Amino acid sequence: MKQRIKFLMTWTLALFVVFTTAIRCSDDDAPNPKNSIVELAQNNPDLSSLVTALTKFPDLVATLSGPGEFTVFAPTNTAFANLLTAIGQTSINNVPESVLKTILQYHVVTSGAVKSNELTAGNVNTAAGQNIAVTITGGIKLNTTVSVTTPDVLANNGVVHVIDAVLVPPTMVPIVGTIYAPAYFNKDFSTLVAAVNGASLSTRDLLLNSSNKTLFAPTNAAFVAAGITTLPNQATLDGILAYHVIGSEIFAANLPTNTAPANSEVTTLGGKIYLSNRGDAGVYINGRTKVTATDINASNGVVHVIDYTLMPPAKTIAQIATDLSTGSPAEFTQLVAALTRIPALLEAASGTSSNLTVFAPTDAAFQRLYSDLGVTNLSGISDETLTAVLQHHIISAPTTATGRVFSRDLVTGNVATLNGNINISATAGTVTGSLPDSRVANISATASLVNVLGTNGVIHTIDQVLRPQ
Repeated sequence: MKQRIKFLMTWTLALFVVFTTAIRCSDDDAPNPKNSIVELAQNNPDLSSLVTALTKFPDLVATLSGPGEFTVFAPTNTAFANLLTAIGQTSINNVPESVLKTILQYHVVTSGAVKSNELTAGNVNTAAGQNIAVTITGGIKLNTTVSVTTPDVLANNGVVHVIDAVLVPPTMVPIVGTIYAPAYFNKDFSTLVAAVNGASLSTRDLLLNSSNKTLFAPTNAAFVAAGITTLPNQATLDGILAYHVIGSEIFAANLPTNTAPANSEVTTLGGKIYLSNRGDAGVYINGRTKVTATDINASNGVVHVIDYTLMPPAKTIAQIATDLSTGSPAEFTQLVAALTRIPALLEAASGTSSNLTVFAPTDAAFQRLYSDLGVTNLSGISDETLTAVLQHHIISAPTTATGRVFSRDLVTGNVATLNGNINISATAGTVTGSLPDSRVANISATASLVNVLGTNGVIHTIDQVLRPQ
C-alpha cells in the first residue's frame, strides 16, 4: 500500500512538472505566438499612441502585420507625450506625415527578430536607413539614454521591446528644441520648412545653431496670403528668412509698445520691420502681418507665429508706383507722370534717405480730378497746382516716430502733410483733403494696394485725388 501511494505521488509530481513547464513554454517562451506585432500593440493600452501613429500609414501596418522577422522598439504613451513636449506640439496629428513616418521606421529593424539576450553593443540599422546605437553594459540602452523596459514580447512575425522614450533619428536630433523645431514638426509650417531647405547652409545654421534669436514663423497660409505660391531662388529665400529673425530674444512682454499713430522700428537680420503694438488690440508688423501666437520657447531663442509672410522692401516708392503703372491693370500711370513733372517730389520718392507715407491716387481718381478742374489731362494743370496737390498726399517723417503710418496706425483726425492738413477717419478707412466739399477718398481694401512697404516709406492706394485749399 505504501509503495502504491509513493508511486502515485511520484506520478502526480511528474505530471505537475510537465504541466507547469508547458505553461511556461506557452506564456514565456511562446514558441508559437498567435498575434502579429501590430496586434500585440493594439492589445496593450500603454501603446495606444504608437498604434495611433502607425494607423496613419497602411503600408507600415501591413508590413508589421504580415510574415517576416522584425524587431520593433515600441515607445509607451508617456514616451510619445514627452516627445511632443520636446518638439513643441500638442498632438501626433500636428506632426507632418513624412516626419512621423521616418520616426516610426527608425524603430523597426527588418534584418531579423533579435531578442534581448542576442543584442550586442554597436550600431543596428533600421528601416529608416539610420542606425541605432546599442549599449548593453548595465542594461540595454539605445542611443545612450533610451532604456528597454519590457523586453522580448514575442509575436508571430518578430519580437517587440518596449522602451521608455521615442527614438529620434540622428538627422532630426539637431532640430529638436531649436527655434526651427516648432515649424519642422508641425504640418502647418511645411512651406517654411521647404523654404529653409531651399536656403543656404548658413541660413539653416542660423536657425539651428545660433543662440538667443527671435523667429517670426509664417504658417503655410501666411505664404499664400503674401502671394508666395512658388518659392523663389536661394538668395531671395535667404533674404526673406533673415527678415524674420531678430538677433536677440524678445518675448511678448518685451515687445515694444506704442500708441497710434506711432510704431516701433525693429532691426532684424534682414532689415527693419515696423511694429504696431496696441496691447489687447494686437501686434502687427508692417501694417498687415498679425502675430497670432507668442512665446514658444526653444533652446536657442523664442518663436512667435505670424499670419502673413514678411517681405523685405527692395524698391523705392517711385519704383513701386512705376511697377504698378505698367502692370495689369495699370493703377498709377497718371501719378508717375505727375511725379515726373515735379523733379523735387520725384527725387524724394526715389531717394533712399526719405521716410514717407504716401496716399497714392489711382488713374480713375485722376480722371475725376480732371473732370472737376475742367481739363482733359495733366497738361491742363500748372506745375504750381500739381506740386501743391501732390504734396497734399505725403506725410513726412516728423509726424511719427518712423515716418511710416501703416493702416493699423491711422487715427481719426487731422494729419499734417507737406502741404496742409488732411482729415482721416480710421474707423471708416477714408481720407479727405482740406478743400471744402472735397471728395472723400477711400483707402483701398485690397491687401496688395495698402501698406505697400518701400525702402523709403509706405504707400496706401486711394480712389480720389486729395485737394488742398
